[in-house]
Amino acid sequence: MAIPVNIEDLINRRVVESTRIEFKSDFNPNPIIHSICAFANDIDNLGGGYIIIGVEEKDGSPIFPVKGIDKNRIDSILKELVGYCHCIEPLYNPVVEPILFQDVYVIVLWVPGGYGRPYKASKDVFGKEASKASKYYYIRKFSSTIIASPEEEKELFYISTDIPFDDRPNLAADIDDLDIELMRKHLKEINSGLYERAKKMTTLEVATDMQLISGPSERIKPLNVGILMFSEQPEKYFRYAYIEVVDIPDPTGSYINEQFFTGPIQRQLKDALAYIKNYTIKDVIIKDKNKAEADKIYNYPYVAIEEILSNAVYHRSYQINEPITVRITPESIEITSFPGFDRSISNESIANYSIRARVYRNRRIGDYLKELGLIEGRNTGFPNAIKALKENGSDLLKFDMDENRTYLSVTIPIHNYFNKAKKSSNKNDAYEKKILASLKNKPLNLTELASSMGYKGITAKLKRTVNEMIMKGTIERTIADNNTTKLKIK
Repeated sequence: MAIPVNIEDLINRRVVESTRIEFKSDFNPNPIIHSICAFANDIDNLGGGYIIIGVEEKDGSPIFPVKGIDKNRIDSILKELVGYCHCIEPLYNPVVEPILFQDVYVIVLWVPGGYGRPYKASKDVFGKEASKASKYYYIRKFSSTIIASPEEEKELFYISTDIPFDDRPNLAADIDDLDIELMRKHLKEINSGLYERAKKMTTLEVATDMQLISGPSERIKPLNVGILMFSEQPEKYFRYAYIEVVDIPDPTGSYINEQFFTGPIQRQLKDALAYIKNYTIKDVIIKDKNKAEADKIYNYPYVAIEEILSNAVYHRSYQINEPITVRITPESIEITSFPGFDRSISNESIANYSIRARVYRNRRIGDYLKELGLIEGRNTGFPNAIKALKENGSDLLKFDMDENRTYLSVTIPIHNYFNKAKKSSNKNDAYEKKILASLKNKPLNLTELASSMGYKGITAKLKRTVNEMIMKGTIERTIADNNTTKLKIK
């Protein structure tokens, strides 16, 4: 079985957070087994981690040139590793592959979060009958492997009752629902060493190496993440698993333009972002006489939209039959997904824009999106969006949720320079106040109202504004004694 991630990106920590990578200069069974146990427990639902043997490190960073492992030792290390893994209870075997990197061999251990967690391991794998000796629950704390405290053990048992939805087998689907070309395309896009071999492999073989299947040989099922990302029709199994972009240029609801983005969720995200970028993003150059350089400002900084929409795709629940909706109006872009923020994020933290999730709904989706460069890392989405808004001189995000956090709407306000609707609204407010002042003392027909406001006749603007005020319920029509229609304040 091969490691699907690109080895150079992995060692240089470009696609996987440093806290999920552990470098070992040589094969040392005790700390390696403890780290396998900790990554398999995946207490934060981050997707496990990687152990790379043959790379020295300093302060968590790899030292180049890479030291490597003698080629003649690789087979014996792999055999020993199989034996030492029996010191983990229940038994857990990582995906292991020797890889040639920079003219030397390294051994890469891919340790996804396990289905049998919580796992515990012998403190000393060399002890007599180590596999039967007292065992401890190991977890990852930042970049370290530690023995779980009693409180952390309770948390580990609690989270172990629930495997993230995207990492569960889809019992209604079959291997044939996975598209081998989509899997190969992904491997090529991330420059994986598995890509060339995948050209000659079957769908089942590629899905096995990418850890996209589960179950006994007689009833193998694709995982939900496989259906969502490597199937042309994920909506066959996940209703409303699409992105809807609704452009509402007129407050009255006229000329609404709706676009639906379907297919694999990574394609939905790319296509929706491209559409918004091409048809919604505008910029203007402003020259300040006191500065040599001109400033470019955007109605919406693209980075903010990219981060918020990517975050919605990553964190939405695919068990809820509601699409992600992007609502574009003259004043803002509103992105809504289901459900809202996790309960581990307090209302105070949300108000202060200090949004750091403790629990992740879709650990595998997050890994794939990061490999594709569609997200940077966990807990970076909102900080990056807020930074982009500040740099653009825009107002900050607004959040809306109900009490039970069943949904989350994130509003990205348009830059004030482009807020024509707001300027128009301010002018309309003044105009409406003038109409109300004229109607304050007595009802008037439209001709009398125009005369009272100083006009020689009825203007188109007066007609339009009166109709809008009637629709809003500010004024109303009434029948006078002489059976003529007049306007009065409601």
